[in-house]
Amino acid sequence: MDLLMAEQKITELRSQLNQYGYEYYVLDQPSVSDAEYDRLMQELLELEEKFPELKTPDSPSVRVGGAVLDVFEKVEHRTPMLSLGNAFNEQDLKDFDRRIRQAVGEDFSYVCELKIDGLAVSLRYEDGLFIQGATRGDGTIGEDITANLKTIQSIPLRLRENVSLEVRGEAYMPKRSFEALNEKRAERGEELFANPRNAAAGSLRQLDPKIAASRKLDVFLYGIGNVGESGVVSHSEGLDYLDQLGFKTNKERRKCATIDEVIEYVNSWVEKRPHLPYEIDGIVIKVNSLEQQAELGTTAKSPRWAIAYKFPAEEVVTTLLDIELSIGRTGVVTPTAILAPVKVAGTTVQRASLHNEDLIREKDIKIGDQVVVKKAGDIIPEVVNVLADQRTGNEVDFHMPTHCPECESDLVRLEGEVALRCINPKCPAQIREGLIHFVSRNAMNIDGLGEKVISQLFAEKLISDVADIYKLTQEQLLALERMGEKSVSNLLKAIETSKGNSLEKLLFGLGIRHVGAKAAKTLAQVFGLMNKLADASKEELIAINEIGDKMADSIVAYFDQEEAKELLEELAAVGVNLEYKGTKPVSAEESDSIFAGKTVVLTGKLEQLSRNEAKEKIEALGGNVAGSVSKKTHLVIAGEDAGSKLTKAQELGIEVWDEEKLLEELNK
Repeated sequence: MDLLMAEQKITELRSQLNQYGYEYYVLDQPSVSDAEYDRLMQELLELEEKFPELKTPDSPSVRVGGAVLDVFEKVEHRTPMLSLGNAFNEQDLKDFDRRIRQAVGEDFSYVCELKIDGLAVSLRYEDGLFIQGATRGDGTIGEDITANLKTIQSIPLRLRENVSLEVRGEAYMPKRSFEALNEKRAERGEELFANPRNAAAGSLRQLDPKIAASRKLDVFLYGIGNVGESGVVSHSEGLDYLDQLGFKTNKERRKCATIDEVIEYVNSWVEKRPHLPYEIDGIVIKVNSLEQQAELGTTAKSPRWAIAYKFPAEEVVTTLLDIELSIGRTGVVTPTAILAPVKVAGTTVQRASLHNEDLIREKDIKIGDQVVVKKAGDIIPEVVNVLADQRTGNEVDFHMPTHCPECESDLVRLEGEVALRCINPKCPAQIREGLIHFVSRNAMNIDGLGEKVISQLFAEKLISDVADIYKLTQEQLLALERMGEKSVSNLLKAIETSKGNSLEKLLFGLGIRHVGAKAAKTLAQVFGLMNKLADASKEELIAINEIGDKMADSIVAYFDQEEAKELLEELAAVGVNLEYKGTKPVSAEESDSIFAGKTVVLTGKLEQLSRNEAKEKIEALGGNVAGSVSKKTHLVIAGEDAGSKLTKAQELGIEVWDEEKLLEELNK
């Protein structure tokens, strides 16, 4: 085949694949089989490989996944991506409606749309060609994730008109993709994603686009950054225009003439929400007229013409089948409710924490009870209460055991503690849980060494302490079930990489009682070297801000053990770093930051930063991040679904910021 024939064939294949992709991913009306689509794609890939000069940026083949990136570049949005104010009940919606009427009169309408629970993205097109995609970031500056967004089949690489515009949407992971992804992660012993939103966000921030492509993401477009000369005069017309250009919009939207119609729409989706193939966490309500939107304007962080109604946490009823006990790395015995499988907030729940025996007594929980379950913050399952009036008399009281279910040692309740504890240092459960903690994300972060793999290695007696992890060989790992050459190679690389972690990661991973991630970071910064910390006296330790008597005693006792000294020698011998690599934080006296010397509490879900990132940034500027609100708290940062901490802050009159305000101050 010569160049001219190849060009004609490639043009024909692209046209076919683009049309079939639009029918399948946007219209949900496929006209050819998956096998036929795959055959045509393979033919295109082979031709483009043979004639690379004919490959173009809008070829369907670019969706397969490009080269691995080193880092995400920053992108400035031409039109800021503002966040929305929240409504939590009918009165909030009526108050919003009243403000609109006061500003623009009686002649206006609303558009209601499902609030997709995903990651906000901005897409730029020049002359109809998709040239750049970015995350929302802080609303002004986002990250360039073009390569990953190109893997989403419903995002058109070329529009049906040669227009230049910036559009906004929500990238998300369908429930089916989420369940399949977590099944694969479970098989590999990897940590499961908590919900589709986290999974989507994690997928779009992969430096390897092939990983993003494998996650089967989707997108709904919901707005135009700047309508320009499109002739669009209302939000509903804008959505229709996006349809016309070949974008995928959500068809469940509705125009409403009154706030009562809006409330009716909202209430209907509270009931229908579980039946959608994707997660939603609310309803977005917008004034339809663009002219009236402009008249209403915006505040520094959100438009006055739109609001997001947030659904209450979904509650369901199921049967409590049993109560299981697990032993943590510190010996604490934790009861867990085993439930008849039930869908809550889009995912199947079979387990819920019961925390301790006192809570079981307080809620009068019996095995066999009908219980109300919800997900706190739509993430963590919890038993809300028991339906005592539905008891049949067959329910059974639960009693905590007197001996450890793993090693048969006596269980004790230490003075001042609620929990029962196994104090046998050789308890297999504690050793196993300690190993799982050591490799976890906030500790040594060894990718591929999840709970299942650690349990497998421990059961096979290949590891008995954390130093053994660094002595594992390819031969040992290949002999294990479900361990192939590639996964073994990747695991050994991850183990080797973890040797270079900064001291605080190792210190936290060792699981010294009372030493959390924050204290580990403080100790690493102060002492710099593990041997200096190991030699520290109690007096030296309690002289450090945040280190109290209990923690100091625990640290001294740990390093006094011969076993601990031998373990550190072993870790040093296998090349694990024992030195702090980070920068020392600015003291309150040295910093001119607004956070200097202030105690800050983080609560709720942050969108742009993880809790750890926010904490590190605040502490680097001389602030102190605490876990609970008290009279000594200076500032509370409240994300989405902020709960009792926010309520307490408001009761105490403590200043409260949202995430946008936090980012604004951090960027200074």
